Amino acid sequence: MTRKYKSDALEALHKTAEGLHRAGLVDRKTMRDFDASCLTTVKALSAKEIADLRKRAGVSQAVFASYLNVTVGLVSQWERGEKAPRGPSLKLLALVRKKGLDAIA
Repeated sequence: MTRKYKSDALEALHKTAEGLHRAGLVDRKTMRDFDASCLTTVKALSAKEIADLRKRAGVSQAVFASYLNVTVGLVSQWERGEKAPRGPSLKLLALVRKKGLDAIA
């Protein structure tokens, strides 16, 4: 898995912390803090961006929902802006945005 860091310095710091964690010198909570501060966050998507992602992939809401393991109703709500994706769904959408629907097929 490739990680995207905010900067080269933070990448070096995070890798050092990972080594210390593997050696038992840094606990899990500290590693979570390093993850939060060093790794880039997933950008929120607008309703239009989600609809555009799906249309670019050339699939229906039902097929898109199936790939994302969510309901058709939820995809519809995202595309209308009534709800916003979060957590694993947002991460999967970011992956689809970057690499296409085949990346999660």
